[in-house]
Amino acid sequence: MQIGTEQAGDHKQVFSLIKNAFEKEEFTDHKEQYLVERLRKSDAFLDELSLVALLDDRIVGYVLLTEITVGNKQTSPAKILALAPLAVDPAYQRKGIGGQLMQAAHQKAKELGYSAIVILGHHLYYPKFGYEMTSKYGITLPFEVPAENSMLIELIPGALKDIHGTVNYAKEFYE
Repeated sequence: MQIGTEQAGDHKQVFSLIKNAFEKEEFTDHKEQYLVERLRKSDAFLDELSLVALLDDRIVGYVLLTEITVGNKQTSPAKILALAPLAVDPAYQRKGIGGQLMQAAHQKAKELGYSAIVILGHHLYYPKFGYEMTSKYGITLPFEVPAENSMLIELIPGALKDIHGTVNYAKEFYE
């Protein structure tokens, strides 16, 4: 398997992959593929943080990290990202592809100088990769969700020491 940056020619395949990956999930609006389309056009989008997993020239996984801030935008010195979505083709799930995509995304984010990643995700899956509840850091999401599903990871230990408040997502998350 190879992990690389998504290319413009991948968009249709990524759309289908995301749709299929979330089709049977219970706690979703089943519109993640449309969110990705909107985010690609946003100021929060960075090409280098839109990654695909390829197996035999077929896209079997996808992850997107976009820029966010926490608390007062004027006083948020840490460079922070949101992970949304992480998707793996249902035929290839439970084979470690999602974990490899996340590790690649973490590494790329670190290389680009980002200090933390926030996620709204499954409380049994993401802690395996070092994610902790945002409440431990005094950080909240801008909508009501179970506390155990609001998580983050510090890519640089101590980076969030003085960061507190509500996550400010790109406006495309709300459209």
